[in-house]
Amino acid sequence: MKKLIEEFVFLFCLASIVRAKSTLNGTSSEQRSTGQLLPMVINTWPFSVANEEAWRILNLKKGGIGQTRDAVVGGISECERLQCHKEVGYGANPDERGDVSLDALVMDGSTMEIGAVGDLRRIRSAIKVARHVLEHTHHTLLVGDGAADFANAMGFPNETLNTAETTAMTQNWTEHNCQPNFWRNVYPDPKSSCGPYKPLNSWDEHASRTDQVEIGPDNHDTITMAAIDEEGNIHVGTSTNGLRHTLPGRVGDASIPGSGAYADNEVGAAVTTGVGDTMMRFLPSLLAVEAMRAGKTPAEAVESVIKRIRKYSNGFCGGVIAIDRFGNYSVACNCRPSFKKEFQYMVSSSVNPNQPTRMESVTCSWDLSIPTSKQTVLW
Repeated sequence: MKKLIEEFVFLFCLASIVRAKSTLNGTSSEQRSTGQLLPMVINTWPFSVANEEAWRILNLKKGGIGQTRDAVVGGISECERLQCHKEVGYGANPDERGDVSLDALVMDGSTMEIGAVGDLRRIRSAIKVARHVLEHTHHTLLVGDGAADFANAMGFPNETLNTAETTAMTQNWTEHNCQPNFWRNVYPDPKSSCGPYKPLNSWDEHASRTDQVEIGPDNHDTITMAAIDEEGNIHVGTSTNGLRHTLPGRVGDASIPGSGAYADNEVGAAVTTGVGDTMMRFLPSLLAVEAMRAGKTPAEAVESVIKRIRKYSNGFCGGVIAIDRFGNYSVACNCRPSFKKEFQYMVSSSVNPNQPTRMESVTCSWDLSIPTSKQTVLW
């Protein structure tokens, strides 16, 4: 009997060592722990100012209790104010007409309530307007002029989102025959003309939407963020100024629930970034959370999401972060190595009290068999 007990203890210890190694070592979807797991803040891209501000707000109360909404909104607001990488906030990525618009979302994982805005113009603080949609309406998503009018009613002032830089971007794009753009199956040929366009009478209905245009690495850096307090309460949020030279009225994935972000206190959360028109077709954040609900680890969840999207869109560039309700997280990305070899993101926790905020990265996967000669890169 004693020998059996000793063998059981040995096997248990061995299994614990193997399990720990699989958590600490990994490839493009390594699963990691924040040490002292909760509270924590994690966000896409090396937007340290946003993470640090969210972490500061989260710690205004012990364990971050009741602070996750304020943390997400406050952290992302800082990124909007500072125009992180010119991919968040005003002053970059104009549409075809030369105007900038914003998309944002905030979600409460305890109630499943969401507030979001899309194609928001005239208002610079998109994430705060999204919060007002959540807290002061029975709606989930407001878009366009209606979203801006709502923001005015809530006390947000009108401010231009355009700058001299956006004007220069539009002028340069127009001088180069509006190349590249997001039109297809129209005439005159959108590959050499600015239009105006009319629909072709016939075209290849089975042609892939992603064969001809690929988004460059500096044209889709949406900030998406998750904050979890000591009790496992979760909020997620997003904000972006979208892609350059899109058609006016286009709404990206950042404001679509389940695409840019999703949270459920019973399971965990996921946040993503990438080419919005591809990502939103798969609701990758929802897929990751539901994969964890079905019993997958965060590492298995992010890999399953990448695999699902690659099945239909091999050339997409994007990243997925999944966090379970205990604070274990994993990250995966898919992108051409010449664009992004690594996907960087920010994490804050109490694992290192002297330096709670840190940047981490993960190597991106890529299918080398994908042809590239016919693709145009939209930088």
